[in-house]
Amino acid sequence: MFKHIKPIFLLMLLLVIPCYTYAYSEYVIASGENIGIKLKTKGIIVIGKYDDSNTQLKKGDIITSINNNNNINIDSFTKIISNNRGKSVTIGYIRDGYESKTKLNINEDGKTGLYLKDTIAGIGTLTFIDPQSKVFGALGHEIIDSTSGIILESNGGNIYESKIINIKRSDNGNPGEKNASIDNNTIMGDIDTNTNKGLFGDYQEEIDETKLYKVGTKDDIKLGKAYMLTELKDNVVKKYEIEILKIDKKKNIKNIMFKVTDTRLLEVGGIVQGMSGSPIIQDNYIVGAVTHVVVDDPLRGYGILITNMLEEAEKKDD
Repeated sequence: MFKHIKPIFLLMLLLVIPCYTYAYSEYVIASGENIGIKLKTKGIIVIGKYDDSNTQLKKGDIITSINNNNNINIDSFTKIISNNRGKSVTIGYIRDGYESKTKLNINEDGKTGLYLKDTIAGIGTLTFIDPQSKVFGALGHEIIDSTSGIILESNGGNIYESKIINIKRSDNGNPGEKNASIDNNTIMGDIDTNTNKGLFGDYQEEIDETKLYKVGTKDDIKLGKAYMLTELKDNVVKKYEIEILKIDKKKNIKNIMFKVTDTRLLEVGGIVQGMSGSPIIQDNYIVGAVTHVVVDDPLRGYGILITNMLEEAEKKDD
């Protein structure tokens, strides 16, 4: 449900509540705003090769060190490569969750035979902002590397203002997507963590406290009518009706199954990529966030309980 944007260059939440004590606020701002996302990764991702003779590295590997230098990015990696032309260097990398080392032969012209990136760019939806701590949460799920399938460890990054250009309609077996531009000059917040419950960080802009909603607990959510907040056009967040079909309070993710009932969403085929993080509102509580679409039936989707996201956000400052 997070929509990646293909790179154009080759680099790529104290409140005491009965029985529980939470660090997040009793009321949070429910957003629904479309955002641009740029996540810097810990390590450099191999996205392809143009010469198989130089190394055993392959697409999807994550380079974590070069000649025992562990704090690397594209710039530092390139510098070390340039200083070792015609030589070989030792590369530490992760493949399928296992750490290994290998030699990388560098040509006299400084070529490595690898295509690399250290940044993932895309669009999604801002879920909440805590008005006290100004911690934000977005997406409701992790950003993964499409080549390796693993959760990318965050090395920082930012969320940006983003404008929807158009929406590609969803069809059975083929989820649609929001097409949007990212305003790289307007940073909305700093990213700290990328987890299976969402993207979290510190919000920088002014907050609109007219959008405050009480946090709904597991006992507040129920089957039946609810709403999701999201943008479809004109950069305006609106309420769209959904029906909650099933609730699983024990899971960490995919706690809510719902179907789209609003005719305006039906016009775009239901759920589309880029709606990840859209807040779910029921009886004036924020109860969850949209996270997944059912590929074979895009009128149905899944969401995460908002409390699961907020509890994850608490860990940000641990």
